[in-house]
Amino acid sequence: MNLDPCWLLLLSMSLEVWSVPLDRNATPQEAQPPQEDKQEDNVDTGLYYDRYLREVIEVLETDPHFREKLQTANTEDIKNGRLSKELDLVGHHVRTRLDELKRQEVSRLRMLLKAKLDSTNTQSLQMDHASLLKQFEHLDPHNQNTFEAKDLELLISTATKDLENYDAERHDEFKRYEMLKEHERREYLKGLDQEKREKEEKRMEELKDKHRKHPKVNAPGSVAQLREVWEETDGLDPTEFNPKTFFKLHDANGDGVLDEQELEALFAKELEKVYDPKNEEDDMMEMEEERLRMREHVMKNVDINQDRLVSLEEFLKSTDKKEFNNPKEWDTLDDTKPVFTEAELQRFEAELRTKEEELGKRAESLRQEQDLLKERGKALEAQRREYQQAVLEMSQRKEKQAVEGQPPTGPNGELQFHQEMQKLEDQGAKAPVEQEVQEAQNNLPAEPPQNLPIHT
Repeated sequence: MNLDPCWLLLLSMSLEVWSVPLDRNATPQEAQPPQEDKQEDNVDTGLYYDRYLREVIEVLETDPHFREKLQTANTEDIKNGRLSKELDLVGHHVRTRLDELKRQEVSRLRMLLKAKLDSTNTQSLQMDHASLLKQFEHLDPHNQNTFEAKDLELLISTATKDLENYDAERHDEFKRYEMLKEHERREYLKGLDQEKREKEEKRMEELKDKHRKHPKVNAPGSVAQLREVWEETDGLDPTEFNPKTFFKLHDANGDGVLDEQELEALFAKELEKVYDPKNEEDDMMEMEEERLRMREHVMKNVDINQDRLVSLEEFLKSTDKKEFNNPKEWDTLDDTKPVFTEAELQRFEAELRTKEEELGKRAESLRQEQDLLKERGKALEAQRREYQQAVLEMSQRKEKQAVEGQPPTGPNGELQFHQEMQKLEDQGAKAPVEQEVQEAQNNLPAEPPQNLPIHT
């Protein structure tokens, strides 16, 4: 997606800074960045709605009317929402696609909310999604089906605000990183005996001293720093340094401005003087913080309208300043005061202890649940084996009875008969009884005998 420079205010740095192959034998006027085969890179802005923002911009730029208005708009038109009113004039297919994007984003946010509630064991059977969506400021939660002018206005204003706070958040993240590193250092030393602790403290101090011994670092944006890039990176004659040509060389995407990534690419040589990823004493997280400090320094002195972009006019004006030709030596992080105080470190450690306790309780709860599941598993396994044994014994009895010609037996060994056989046996049992009764009746005399003699 090839974005208009105005959108760079929202995306912070949308396009990759490509390395510009230069002809070392060419004159400064001939050395120009390539205009073909430009590669685009979706550099993440760090916003949690980054993809939604990019997709909305990409769809809007397909509309000729809106793209024309965007090209003529200034940063104030974008910030104050005047550009949002042009949404009513875009084509139907563009509005349809924007509606689809919004519904997808609402669905994604709902899934995020559900996952968050599930992770905190919150009962969400009667969850009011409309109310929960209000915590997201980059869209209108009252209308969840169509993309309107208000949605574009909210997206622009929220992205602008969030990007303005992005650098502050990066500094805060680095501060927490440094406090964690110091906390772990102290905890490590506590676990050593006195002799080993003193030896380790000495080794750490030697590493710090080694890190501090580096070549002079030129102030970012100064003539000395830019000339060094011109000579060592661009391979050009330092005596022919030309600010205008330098600007065009490092406007890598040819949009007429230097964005924050293009500026940070200029500081690579200075950072290499201080940081080497192969050295134990050099911390790459500190290098990124140093890069951010350098960029902020240049923006403060050069970015007159504070749109987070450096135009050619602003760049040339900065070369006329006294600080450009006679700058002070740049103070690295090691030369400045610590990024945190002892009181801040103590509060941070208290937070760590609280979190460790919570994690410990959670781990114990999970361990108990695991033990319970193991016991249930054992009980189920015992039942399964008992059932298998019963089935096996029953199968063996049936096989034995089949071999011996015996009738089948039930689970408890009792004989099983078919209903027909039972009826036959019942009939067979009744027949002899009826026959005896009949014979007895036949043997009786017709009349009882009279006047029988009595023997004495």
